[in-house]
Amino acid sequence: MYELTLTSSHAPAQSDMETREITIGALLREIAAARPEAEALVEVRQDGTERRRWTYAELLKESERLALALSTRFAPGERLAVWSPNNPEWVLMEYACALSGLVLVTANPAFQSRELAYVLEQSGSVGLFLVDEFRGNPMGQIGTEVAKSIASVREVADMETTALYAEGVHVPSLPEVAPGDAAMIQYTSGTTGFPKGAVLSHRGLVNNARFYASRCGVTPATTWVNIMPMFHTSGCGMITLGCLQAGCRIVLVSLFDPVIVLDLLEARRADRILGVPTMVVALLDAQEADPRDLSALKLVNCGGSMVAPELVRRVHALMGAKFSTVYGQTEYCPVITLHHLSDSIGDTCNTAGQPVAQTEVSIRSIGDNSAVAVGEIGEICARGPCVMLEYNDNPKATSETVDTEGWLRTGDLGRMDKRGYVTVTGRVKEMIIRGGENHFPAEIENCLLEHASVAEVAVVGLPDPKWGEVIGAFIRGTGPLDKSVLHAHCRANMSPQKTPNVWVQVEGFPLTGSGKIQKFALRDHFIGGEYEEL
Repeated sequence: MYELTLTSSHAPAQSDMETREITIGALLREIAAARPEAEALVEVRQDGTERRRWTYAELLKESERLALALSTRFAPGERLAVWSPNNPEWVLMEYACALSGLVLVTANPAFQSRELAYVLEQSGSVGLFLVDEFRGNPMGQIGTEVAKSIASVREVADMETTALYAEGVHVPSLPEVAPGDAAMIQYTSGTTGFPKGAVLSHRGLVNNARFYASRCGVTPATTWVNIMPMFHTSGCGMITLGCLQAGCRIVLVSLFDPVIVLDLLEARRADRILGVPTMVVALLDAQEADPRDLSALKLVNCGGSMVAPELVRRVHALMGAKFSTVYGQTEYCPVITLHHLSDSIGDTCNTAGQPVAQTEVSIRSIGDNSAVAVGEIGEICARGPCVMLEYNDNPKATSETVDTEGWLRTGDLGRMDKRGYVTVTGRVKEMIIRGGENHFPAEIENCLLEHASVAEVAVVGLPDPKWGEVIGAFIRGTGPLDKSVLHAHCRANMSPQKTPNVWVQVEGFPLTGSGKIQKFALRDHFIGGEYEEL
């Protein structure tokens, strides 16, 4: 870990790794030259069978072939939307767009017409690359119809056919691409409302992935099973570009199934995996029901939402692997803080780690924008080479999020200890103000997750005529829940005013495409009478 002794909640950028001035395409060429015969990518179909494989030399050759084909149909700087589940073509499109100077726009394969139309129109995409169908969603039909209504879109192509490599009217050529150029537009998950398109640079994506992979201990011998969606920065950035830096193997899973993933981890002797908490819980439950030999697994990395101490302990007990928590935002490409492999279980359970290389992190007062004292709660802010370029076509939102000094205001609340370790306590907009007193959902959620009957929980502020807001706990239990038992547990472990006033048992949660709980939806559904209290 970094040896820091801070006097305020401002961790300076650490220079243990340099910022590289390199594009995604140039990095692929560099690694393919250094490790041409190393296995780069393995495709795993929905039934768990392995299909196609690429070495790094083959991956570069295929990516350049596709890049040249795209260059005959599109001009550098134009935007191409990829609407597909995880498949090798997604990876090829990522590299081909990077090589040809095109901006890749990501879209969730669960989107319906309205959501797809919004992304295509807001991004100004000129091409839509999709698959015909996924999990019952008729994507080919929807995409064709939606594209007719979007003036900018001039091509719709099925990624899994020869249409991907069609030749256009222009002479094939690959342009000079700069590290500061836009590489992707990623739409924010929408946990608090309407998504915005974060424009991310080659520099930001490449360096953030390298800082992340290094902290995770990735080596050329690593086998990483990628269960994260490629349309999210975790799948196409952290894992794909992180593993590229080391020239190691990615086993790309098209559809998350915990049984299939555990089988892959065992058969492939895989040593690294990243998942959101709901995925990790599913893997643990399946491992407990039917244990596999996971002796090769060295690290389970987890992020995307709050990580419970009990989850960390279960990973150690059932998988025998180290655990690290990652905290980040799409707008930072995305990793901001991460544990070190040498961190204690106490730090792993109770913090989100230290800032990654070249990244300043400050906990700042919402009132006057100054760094707060060590241990005090404020807004988590980050500054460094991975801050987004802008929100696409939204200068007002950009200026509200990235200030004139270059600080990315995350909208997350947290505190920092004197060593620079950050603990996330909630969202600025999710902070619950009950009778004038501030309450932070993550603290209450962590307490509840310590109880054996609680599998998952989301704590939300609910409107109340007397108090302004009261504390609501929405819980997925391991079985039937007893409100009096949970109430007593909270009173025994927290001050009385933090104990939830409203208790709701749920079968599941409304989630974003990247697996984050949509707390605004829970609040709206409760107000609308869709939940019954315990």
